[in-house]
Formats: sequence, C-alpha cells, structure tokens
Amino acid sequence: MSRFQRFSDRRKSVIDLPVRLLLIVVIGAANVGGAIVVATFAIWVLPPGPLADPARVRLLNAVLMLVYLSVTVPLGVLWGTLRFRVSAEDPHRERQLVLYAPLRLTIAQGIFWALAAVLFGIVNTGFSVRLGLAVTETVVVGGISTCALCYLLAERILRRTATRVLRGAPPRVRRGATVLVRFVLFWALGTAVPVSGMLAAAAGALIYPDVTARDLAVITIVIGVAAVGAGLLTTVGAARAVADPVRSVRRAMQEVEEGRLDAAVPVYDATELGRLQAGFNTMVDGLRERDRIRDLFARQVGHEVASVSAAAGEIQLGGEVRNVAVLFVDLVGSTSLAARGTPTTVVELLNRFFAVVVEVVESCGGWINKFEGDAALAVFGAPNPVTDPAGQALCAGRTLAGRLAEELPDLLAGIGISAGDAVAGYVGDLRRFEYTVIGDPVNEAARLTELAKATPERVLAAGDAVALARPSEAARWVVGDGVTLRGRTEPTRLAEPAARSGNGRGDHPGSTARDPQGATRP
Repeated sequence: MSRFQRFSDRRKSVIDLPVRLLLIVVIGAANVGGAIVVATFAIWVLPPGPLADPARVRLLNAVLMLVYLSVTVPLGVLWGTLRFRVSAEDPHRERQLVLYAPLRLTIAQGIFWALAAVLFGIVNTGFSVRLGLAVTETVVVGGISTCALCYLLAERILRRTATRVLRGAPPRVRRGATVLVRFVLFWALGTAVPVSGMLAAAAGALIYPDVTARDLAVITIVIGVAAVGAGLLTTVGAARAVADPVRSVRRAMQEVEEGRLDAAVPVYDATELGRLQAGFNTMVDGLRERDRIRDLFARQVGHEVASVSAAAGEIQLGGEVRNVAVLFVDLVGSTSLAARGTPTTVVELLNRFFAVVVEVVESCGGWINKFEGDAALAVFGAPNPVTDPAGQALCAGRTLAGRLAEELPDLLAGIGISAGDAVAGYVGDLRRFEYTVIGDPVNEAARLTELAKATPERVLAAGDAVALARPSEAARWVVGDGVTLRGRTEPTRLAEPAARSGNGRGDHPGSTARDPQGATRP
C-alpha cells in the first residue's frame, strides 16, 4: 500500500459526495458564466479605442479565456477536494472546515480572478493601454460579483452539512462571518459593483474624448440591466438568508406552544442567526428538563400540590384551617407478608396495591398526601377545594373496598374515613418541607383504620363525615353506635356502607367493653 493510499485511508472529506458534486457544478457554472459575461462586456461593449486589428484582439482574448478556464477550473476542483479532507478523529477540525468553507472557496476564486485580471490586463495593454485598463477593470468588477454570488450559493448548499457538524455544538460567531458581513456582500453584489462600473464608464468618457454619447448610453444600459437583475437576486438572497433561519425558529416555537417539547431547529448558520437557532434548542432542552422535573415533583407530592406550589411562587411555611375529608388505608399483616416473600415480590405487591388506591382516590377527586410504608393517606378538599369533600371521601372508601376485594383478594386492608376542620399547609424548613394536613380528622381516620381491620367489611367512617356529606352519598351509609377511639375522649359514631352492613343499623360487631385496638364502647 502506497503512502498516498495510507494517507487517504486516515482522512475523509468533510463534505459528502453529492454536496461536493453540487458545489462543483454550481460554483463552476457561476464562474464560467461570470467569465463569459465579463468577456462579452469587455470585447463588445467597452469602446476599445484605436486598434490596428480589433478582430484579432477579440479572438486572442476568447482563446486566452478558454485556456485559462480549462486550467483554473480543474485546479479549483482539485484544491477543493484536497483542502476539505480531515482526520476522522478530529471533529473540531471538521467543524471549522465546514463553517469556513464558503469563505475559503471565495478566497480561492478571488485569487483566480485576480490572476485573470493581471493576465488579461498585461495581454491587452500590449495592444492599447486604454484597452488593458478597461479589461482589467471589467475583470475585477466581474470577479467581485462572481465571488460574492458564489459565497452566498456555497453557504446555502452547505446548510445540511453544517447542520450535521454543528449537532450538539452551537456555533461561535466568527470574525468575518456575521449578518453584517453577509449584508455587505449583498450590497457589493447588487449595488456597489454595478454603480462602480457606471462610475468607471463615466470617468472614461471624461478622460477619452472619442467616447461618444452612444457608447456611453450602451454601457449605461447594459450595466443598468445587470444591476436590476443583480439587485433582484441579492434582495431575494438577503431576505432568504435571514428569513429561513427565523422561519425555522418560528415554526419550532409554534410546536412548543402546542405542547410538543420535542421540537428542534437545525443549526446551519455560522452567524448570529446560528446562535439564535442553537439558543432556541437550548431553551427547549431546558423546558423539557423543567417539564420532566415538574412531572417528577407532581408524582412525588401530587398534581394538586404541584399546581398550587407553582402558582404560589415563593413558598411560605405555615397553614390555614380548611374543611377536609381524610381517607387512611393500611394493609393487614404487612410484617408477616414481608417475612414470607422476597423484597422484590413484596415491592411488586405493594405497587399493585397502591396503584388501585391512587386510581380510586384520584377518580373521586382526592390526592395521595403521603405513602407510609404499607399505608397511604388521601386528602379531599385541600389544597384545591372540592364540592363535597366528605361525600367524595366516602365514595372513594366504598369503591376502594370493593376494588381491593375483587382485584387483590390475598391482601387485606383497613380503610378509615373522617372529615372536619384541619390545618393544611407547608411544614418543615425552607430547605426541606412538604404540604400536609394536620388535625383531628387525620388522627380519627388513622384510628378508624385500625378498627376497620377487625371488621368483615374492612371500611369504617366517622358518623360526622356522613353527616357532612351530600344526601346522595350519605344515603349509602348506615351510622351505628359510638365508640371511644384510642387517644380520644369523645365517642365516635361508626358508619359502614349500607350495602355491606351486617344489620340494619350497621353496628360494629362485638359487644365487649374494649376492642383489641383500644376502642371503648359507651
């Protein structure tokens, strides 16, 4: 294997083959077309002055142009092929080559046009100094126009390649690659070059007395028509160069407004517009991260608390008295369950249990305030008010008891429901706090849960909760005798779902003076 083959294997072109071919065709055609226009203008439009054999001069310039193009075009293609190869392990170098490619291509073409201006100027000066200056001036003006046009075309053709190399690395605004420089190029192509040609023609008419009014009129008409066409192209090019990146950002913004946070803008511009595109993508990444954190926060504390916290702005520790209903659910025999099964099976079983609890509570308008091992505390009426806190909690208790008996018959759980005034708010420290409900309904619901574990129905509610509920839900419960719960001085009347009641009054079974859980009957 030769050294050149080994070198080629270690290096790759930063521009894909289809893009390279398109660049060769477009830029080559632009330069050839520019050369033909310049030659036509120099030979047939500019007044040549006194020449011994004008036909011979024209033929010599035409042949020289063909020879020059046949040499410089292949050299330009070869230079571009070798110049834009880079090591496969050098992404930074690859990015630099792509971003600077339009400028480097323009510089290379500028060198060829400068050499052409010198060559054709020297050749034509041999016939006439006036002709040599006129041809040199025409080649310079045409070269500026062609180079500016090729720069803009190369930028547009390389957009997809620039998007690829800029993926994950926002562009830095480079010196010489700004929106201002781009508009200066547009101005040079559409205004400065044609006007300079007209000024040169006018100066020639003042210097050389043999320039007739007809010659000056022809030059002005030709340059004016070229200026109109170039002005149209540059105006459209200027508008598209700015409008395309802005339009892509606007479309992506509309997607974000519609809630699609997977929107992204391809970054292909190396100017401030590219920073705008990259900045939008960074902003959307932040929105996605914020949405993910918000969703995680809502899963931790409940969507109701998350929405209230977001609306409140600065969190203040403390609470307020709210009329709430509380549902407490706790598994029976969780200690033996943990001893019998592996940690994985226990967690899977608990997740199935809590999935039913969360679904039922949320469907009835409540939210899970906290999970405590194998127990859960649900709140109705805080932080967001609901129409019937007690009724919705009672409905959740009935539904949950039926769902658990049907879907998880191997798990037994006690359900306690209470309602009344409680303090709801943020407790803890500003460095770590939570939203919770504190008060007698919470304690009463927890005691009722322990008592409900010993009942066949596994669900008990406080009579006051039934009294606070709307008649449609209260009618589904039967209020029985009063029981003094552990830690309380006033008796609590017990209520059971009417459809599950063992007798007409829904009395708690057993007639001893004290229950195993410490509840005393009057």
